[in-house]
Amino acid sequence: MTDWRDGRRPVRIANCSGFLGDRHSAAREMVEGGPIDVLTGDWLAELTMLILAKQRFKHGEGAGYARPFVSQMAEVMGSCLEQDIRVVSNAGGLDPAGLADALREVAAQQGLSPKIAVITGDDLMPRLSEFGDLRNLDTGELLSASGVAPLTANAYYGGRPIAEALTAGADIVITGRATDAALVMGAAAWWHSWDFAQDLEPLAGSLVAGHVIECGVQATGGNYSFFTDVPDLEEAGFPIAEVAADGTSVITKHTDTGGMVSIGTVTAQLLYEIGGPTYVNPDVCADFGSIRLEQVGKDRVRISGVRAIAPPDSLKVSLNHLGGSRNTLTLVLTGMDVAEKADLALRTTLGVGLSDIGLPSQELAAASKLDVADLRVDLLRGDRPDPRDYAEAISYLRISVRDPDAKKVGKPFTAAIIEAGLASYPGLSATAPPGPATPYAVFWPTTVPASMVTLTVTIDGESFEVPALSPAAQGPVAADQERSARIVAEIAGQRPQPALQGATRVPLGYLVGGRSGDKAGKANVGLWVPDPVELEAVALAEGLTDTLVTRAMSGRDDTTEMWEGDYPLGSDAADDERADETFSWVLDLVDSPEKVHSLLPDSAGHEIEIHPLPNLRAVNLVIHGYLGRGVSQNLSLDPQAKGLAELLRARHVLVPTDAFSESAISVRSQT
Repeated sequence: MTDWRDGRRPVRIANCSGFLGDRHSAAREMVEGGPIDVLTGDWLAELTMLILAKQRFKHGEGAGYARPFVSQMAEVMGSCLEQDIRVVSNAGGLDPAGLADALREVAAQQGLSPKIAVITGDDLMPRLSEFGDLRNLDTGELLSASGVAPLTANAYYGGRPIAEALTAGADIVITGRATDAALVMGAAAWWHSWDFAQDLEPLAGSLVAGHVIECGVQATGGNYSFFTDVPDLEEAGFPIAEVAADGTSVITKHTDTGGMVSIGTVTAQLLYEIGGPTYVNPDVCADFGSIRLEQVGKDRVRISGVRAIAPPDSLKVSLNHLGGSRNTLTLVLTGMDVAEKADLALRTTLGVGLSDIGLPSQELAAASKLDVADLRVDLLRGDRPDPRDYAEAISYLRISVRDPDAKKVGKPFTAAIIEAGLASYPGLSATAPPGPATPYAVFWPTTVPASMVTLTVTIDGESFEVPALSPAAQGPVAADQERSARIVAEIAGQRPQPALQGATRVPLGYLVGGRSGDKAGKANVGLWVPDPVELEAVALAEGLTDTLVTRAMSGRDDTTEMWEGDYPLGSDAADDERADETFSWVLDLVDSPEKVHSLLPDSAGHEIEIHPLPNLRAVNLVIHGYLGRGVSQNLSLDPQAKGLAELLRARHVLVPTDAFSESAISVRSQT
C-alpha cells in the first residue's frame, strides 16, 4: 500500500483501559459515544502479572484474570454484538480461559451467544526448563545462579494470533501476555488483511498507533506536563486510533468528551516507557526516529512516515519471583530544628545519623543496629518559617527496610522505633500505626527463542496454532546507542554557540514537556519541545477558534470522508526555526551522562543512555538500575519514576536569550 486510500477504509480502534483499575465506565462510554469498529483495552503492567498471581493463589485456578473486565463487558456485550463491534482484550492475564468462561456466563444471563476466542501458549511455567539457563536482560545474571523460584513466566507475543482469531470469526478475543500495542496491531491487520511476512511498513504504523492509545487517556491529556491547557480533563475521553491500509493513523477521541488530542499529547505518550528509537515488538520494530506528526483537525493528530525494521527472533519474557519482605514507617517532625530532630530520631532508633542517609541502602543497613539487608531513609522537608498552621510546619522522616526474612522487617523494625517514643524529639508521632511486613516480588526480564513458542487459538471448542516467531524475523535487533551518539554529535556540530549575556535562570519546564516511566529496573525520561502549532491546537480544543473544527461522525463509514477533510495545521517558518533552536539547546543540556547526573544527582553511578529524536524535537534518557529490581522491590519515594520528568522540569537552568525569543519562555511560564 502506498496511500491510505488504497484498500478498505481506515478502521476505528478504541481504547477503554490503560491499566487494571482504570475508569470502569470507559467501555460503555466508547461503545455509546460514537462509531467504532473495535474495542480494545490494556490491563497488564509488569506488576499486574504478580497481582494476578496472588489473586489466583487466593481464589484458585481460573481466577488469574482482570475481573473488572467481566462487569464492563456485561454493560456493553449486547451493544457490541448488535453493532458488530469486535472486542480485543489482554484482560485474560494468567487465565484467559477462565475469563472466557466468566464472559460466557454473562452472555448466557443476557441471552447472547458471542464467539469468544481464547489465545494461550504464552505461559511458560510448565515448560521453563526447556529453555535452558535464562539470562536477565538488565543484570546479565543467570536464573540458575540467582537461586530464585519463578512465580510467573509469560512470553510477550504480537498481533498475529489476534488477527487470525478475528479472521476466524471471533466477536471477542481474550489474550494472555500479548504486548500492549499488539491489540491494535492485530485488529488493524485483520481489518486490512495484512501479510505478517510482507506488510511490515503498515504493521509498524499500527504498532506506533497502538503504543499511543495503549495507556488510555494519557493520549488525550492525562498526566500531561501542560495539563492546564487541557479542557475538561476531569472527564477526558479515551483515545481512538483510526488506522489506514498503509499504516498511517489518526489519533482522536469521541466528540463532546473532555481532554485534548494534540501533537503535544501524542508526543508525550510516544515517549512513555521507551528506550532507543527502535521500538521492538514480536511482529515488527518501528523506527521512532521516522515518525511524523501533524495536527489535521480539532483533536485529530496524524501519524505517518513510520519506517519498519525487521523484528527479532526472540520473545521477551515477563518472569516474576518472590524477593522477600519490606516495611515502612513515617515519622512526623513539627516546627523548628527539623534536621536536629531527624538526627536524634535516627540515632535513638537505628544507630545512624542524618549524615549517613546518603549511603547506599545495603551500606546504611550494615551501619545501623537493625539486622536487615536494606535500609533507606528520606527526610521530606515541608516546613516554612513562621508557620501559620500544621500545613506549613510539618516535615516527614520516612524509614524503609527490606530483607529476604519477613521476621526481620516486622516487629524487630517497628519495635526499635516505638520503644524510643518517649526518649526522642518533641512532638514525635507517626502518620500511621506500625504495620506488619509485606512481601514483594521482583520482575526478572529475560528472552526465549520465538521458535520455541506456539500460540493456540480456541473458538467454540475448535483450536488452531499460530507460531509466535514472526515470518519476517531476522535475528537480534541492533542496539541504538551508536546511532544516537552520531545524531547528538551532528546536532552539536550545527548548534550556534549563544552568548549568555542577559541570560535568565528559569525552570526547564517552561520550555519542555516531559513524561517518565519504568521498565523493570530502568527509568526513562522523555523531554520534548512543544510544536509551534500547539497553541492553536489548544484553542481548537477549547472552542476559541473554528479553524479545522471536526464535525461529529454519524457512522463508521464517515471515516473516509473525515480523512478526506483532514488538513495539516501549518506553522510559520520562523516559529519552526525557533523550536529547532530550542531543541538543540535542550539537547545540549543532557547530551552526556555527566550533564544528566548534574541535573539529577541521584542518577549518579547509573549508566545513562541518551537518544535524541529530532523529528519529534525530543530526547529520551534511559537510566539503568535507577529503580533497583523494579516497582515492587525498590524502596524509593517514586518506585515507578512517574514523577521523574516533573522533577527534571522543575530544575532551574540558564536560558541563553539570544538562542530564541523570550516568547518561547513566556507562553509556558503562564501555564
